Amino acid sequence: MITSISAASDSKGRPCVIRGATVLDADNWHGEAADILIVGDSIASVGPKAEAPSDAVEIDGAGLLVHPGFANGHTHGHNAMAKGAGDRWTLELLLVASPWNTGQRTMEDRYISAALNAAEMALKGCTAAYDLFLELPEFSVEGIHEAIRAYQDVGIRVTMAPMMSDIGLYDAVPGLREALPPELQNAVGAYNPPHWKKTFQVMEALAKNSRFDSEYVHIAISPTIAMHCSEDFLSALRKLADETGLGIQSHVAESKVQLVGAQERYNSSIVAYLNKMGIIRRNFTVAHGVWLSDDDMEVLAKAGASVSVNPGSNMRLGNGLPDVRRMLKHGVNVAVGTDGSASSDNQNMYEATRLTSYVSRVNGPDPAEWLTSQEAFRAATCGGSRALGFEDHLGRIAAGAKADLVFLDLQSINWLPINNYMNQLAYTEDGLSVRHVMVGGRFIVRDRKLQTIDLQALGQRALAAHARQAGETTAARDLYYKLEPYVASYCPGLASTPHPVQRYCGAR
Repeated sequence: MITSISAASDSKGRPCVIRGATVLDADNWHGEAADILIVGDSIASVGPKAEAPSDAVEIDGAGLLVHPGFANGHTHGHNAMAKGAGDRWTLELLLVASPWNTGQRTMEDRYISAALNAAEMALKGCTAAYDLFLELPEFSVEGIHEAIRAYQDVGIRVTMAPMMSDIGLYDAVPGLREALPPELQNAVGAYNPPHWKKTFQVMEALAKNSRFDSEYVHIAISPTIAMHCSEDFLSALRKLADETGLGIQSHVAESKVQLVGAQERYNSSIVAYLNKMGIIRRNFTVAHGVWLSDDDMEVLAKAGASVSVNPGSNMRLGNGLPDVRRMLKHGVNVAVGTDGSASSDNQNMYEATRLTSYVSRVNGPDPAEWLTSQEAFRAATCGGSRALGFEDHLGRIAAGAKADLVFLDLQSINWLPINNYMNQLAYTEDGLSVRHVMVGGRFIVRDRKLQTIDLQALGQRALAAHARQAGETTAARDLYYKLEPYVASYCPGLASTPHPVQRYCGAR
């Protein structure tokens, strides 16, 4: 008996076959009807009239388009309650605002924020994410575990990497501290990060003592920005990565301020410095990579490393636009990310995929250099899976891949009429059509409703936490507004330093 997804009860480990859905992934992009047989947490076969065991649950896929879940290559779960918090923020102003936006968090707040982040992604077709989670004034094993528990409760996969540094913003950006009046120089001293040895001990404990289902949770290392980490700290993190095999993700060449700062401090690019430090490797991911040079891309490609581009965030913060076509030509694995909701305001991978293709078109008039819809979607699925450390297990609808699937309603306004499945998936779809979401063979969203957590109850907890934090971070907010004119003046001036790499569009 074939039933609808809405009516189907939990299969309780029984095989499941989805009959007659329109199936689409980066390799099979014409949108042909097929059956998908799922056994356990994986896809057993895909094809017309697939044979299924006699005890299989049969589900009607007619009128539904099925695509692999997105793998978000870069997000920040701690930012979920900061969407829309600022307007004309540069990256450096956003960092100045961190004690205001992220301070005074309880352990419950950490869980709430990560759960909101995961829930939004799940409802918008994303089934895995690389989360660089920040705790202030310093990170803890308990706090990271709370963030991971939130992802587990929602039901999506996560590569969790706590953000770490031992050099504060005002010392990391050359000349910034000196650009502040004396009273503000003293005030920002209260936000200096702890000594690297203290932070490293926590990271080491997290890496070596945490036990999670590796099919759903990976631990990774995140030296947040190279210039925010001392050489001793980076060396210790490199050794830990060598010992444990953990992946590494760091914000690299996100803004021109970072590019210029690295040139002044290291007399080289950030990538060249990190490569010299032994950080660049196959399971290393560059977050953003806006200001990468050809030499940088060559180094990354040779190492088999990845870049997670975040074009929505890059435009929001005025950082310029990454040259994805150039990365692909060099052979770099490219993923797509949303960034955190403080710097892109949502967790919509459909939007991020669309923008990844669109921004390639402002680099020149030759259509041959523009990213196709298929290339953008491949980066947002297969490229992300590899960057997260799940290799080719995610991002495909094929035998052996995990059953992480998104079901779109083809009666949605986005699909009336259908002209080209891949183009409309990459360019037209915005999450409005998401009807069901499956992770590891289990439906976590049915009929647009989360099945795993009470979203309304989570929302009430978030509102209460947000109100309390607003009252407890007034001093940090007031300090931000005192610092804003100085940082907003100094950093753009630093970014005006001439450099051969150009990633601004229409720069004056």
